Amino acid sequence: MYILLLIIHVIVCLFLIIVVLLQSGKAADLAGAFGGMGSQTAFGPRGSATLLSKATTISAVLFMVTSLSLSILATRNAGLGTSVLESAPKTSVPKTAPPPTPVTIPGQVPPPAGGSTTVPLEMPAASQQPAPTPAPPTPAKK
Repeated sequence: MYILLLIIHVIVCLFLIIVVLLQSGKAADLAGAFGGMGSQTAFGPRGSATLLSKATTISAVLFMVTSLSLSILATRNAGLGTSVLESAPKTSVPKTAPPPTPVTIPGQVPPPAGGSTTVPLEMPAASQQPAPTPAPPTPAKK
């Protein structure tokens, strides 16, 4: 179905191109080349529809219908594939995580085995902080 609709769409496209190129413009006479519109004005009375204008309208409608149909068929067929996540093997996750192991840091008292406690940290004294570095000298003006 998709290939048949695609072939019809290509034929309609080629027909539309030919019909549009065969039509003459609004100002195709000699006066139109120099800016004069003559009897053909933009909002003036319309003449009778020619065979080419009717063919253009019909082929433009067919072009729109086949374009929409092709896009609908393409999106319907696009969802039929499987994703990587669906084809991946299923793994089971353990229901309970093992308890975290305490990390012992050298120089600190290890926490008691029964539960967690707050260990106070020593703050550095003001005399132990390094002195701020002096700013670099400004260049001399000439």
